[in-house]
Amino acid sequence: MKSIITISREFGSGGRSIGRLVAEKLGYRFYDRELVEKVSAESGFSPEFIEESGEYASAKSGLLFSLATAGQYENGGMSMHDRLYAIQSKVIEDLAAEGNCVIVGRCADFLLRDYKDCLHVFIYADMEHRAKRIVERYGEKDKSPRKRLEEKDQKRKVYYKNYTGRNWGEAHNYSLCLDSGILGIETCADLIVAACK
Repeated sequence: MKSIITISREFGSGGRSIGRLVAEKLGYRFYDRELVEKVSAESGFSPEFIEESGEYASAKSGLLFSLATAGQYENGGMSMHDRLYAIQSKVIEDLAAEGNCVIVGRCADFLLRDYKDCLHVFIYADMEHRAKRIVERYGEKDKSPRKRLEEKDQKRKVYYKNYTGRNWGEAHNYSLCLDSGILGIETCADLIVAACK
């Protein structure tokens, strides 16, 4: 039985809902917003800043992200983004040490890649399913749903590449990849629980 599950996900794929359902089914602790609060307490950064900066680059290309963070060095020689990543990493490793938990996003799959007791999951879906889901969950915005999805995914890719050196969403980085658009939220959760056992 795996005691730690990491959930990486495309924006709008329902990964957070799936993670919460898996935690409920297994009786595990669930860390998403709760993780943000722990990192906020540890770092002094606001939860809103961590929510946006803790897994999204501030630019859509690696070079622009590097340039954007290069001028932000604080005492100790780390940029705000690097300092946040370091604190977030420590919090995730501390939570994993306690076991029996589901952790959503924030490069947890990479940070815990050497843990034998870990199941790493990637949730994805086609553009149509994800666009429909974000409109239902977050309402209409100025940008089209497709544009919002593309921007969020691109910033997530840049952030992940910058801090892990790996390509976000590549199947061989995960134990299990599931299409929530075809399978649905409940079935994805059931498959993860089964794989965990």
